[in-house]
Amino acid sequence: MQLIAAEPVLQYSLIAILGLLIGSFLNVVILRFPIMLYRNWKQECEGMAEELPDHPAVKDLSKPYNLVTPASHCPGCGSPVRAWQNIPVISYLFLRGKCGSCKTRISPRYPVVELVTAAMSAVLVLKFGWGWPLAAMLIFTWLLIAMSVIDIDHQILPDGMTLGLLWLGLLINSQGLFTDLESAVFGAALGYGVLWSFFWIFKLLTGKDGMGYGDFKLLAALGAWLGFQQLLTIIILSSVVGAVVGVIGIAILGRDRQLPIPFGPYLAAAGWIAALWGDDITRWYFSTI
Repeated sequence: MQLIAAEPVLQYSLIAILGLLIGSFLNVVILRFPIMLYRNWKQECEGMAEELPDHPAVKDLSKPYNLVTPASHCPGCGSPVRAWQNIPVISYLFLRGKCGSCKTRISPRYPVVELVTAAMSAVLVLKFGWGWPLAAMLIFTWLLIAMSVIDIDHQILPDGMTLGLLWLGLLINSQGLFTDLESAVFGAALGYGVLWSFFWIFKLLTGKDGMGYGDFKLLAALGAWLGFQQLLTIIILSSVVGAVVGVIGIAILGRDRQLPIPFGPYLAAAGWIAALWGDDITRWYFSTI
């Protein structure tokens, strides 16, 4: 550990490799965690079965389905994914983006998630150095990546992730790792309360839901990690980026304006940026004004 702490290049390399491996696991989480939720919901309320995704694992509850079972396999032909075919990025390139058995195309999102996770993890080393803040921020980052892609796919932010992130933020800041405990508690409360208020104001004015409750919990989690002082930066960044992407999607790509846009990825991206450069952004803003 002393050798790693003394060699920055070794730190970046190890964290990048770890990021690739975690990114591979995040692909499993992104794919399976929502299906696990849908299976649980179906078991709890059979009457809503017609509203659930048309997925074999949701239709048939007799077989176990979790992050470990069944083993990784091709969705096209069912062939098992061997160990050498599951090496992050390298296996995708070696297989030329196709299943080794039936040649079904493999989504390029898998290596993209792995590379993004590795890159973001390596950037954390540059910002936080070697120590407990880095370890905490790695977990923070990995959870945000998983939640963002799940929200894009299913427009849900699972409570198991948002609330887990919230409680973890409060626990680590009980030791003042990123902010004091008081700021963390107020950050969690205000983060939830601000979006909750926006939700109900919008609903009263329009009769429509402006966002999901998962967004409230995610902003509460970001407030628990970074303190209430960063909430304004996060809200402004996420809103501006979300608005720009939404306008581009409607005006240029012809996206139906009635289709909901998942807000979780913008909150997650803004929260990650604020975690690394929030104070710098705030100072720049006020110095410019």
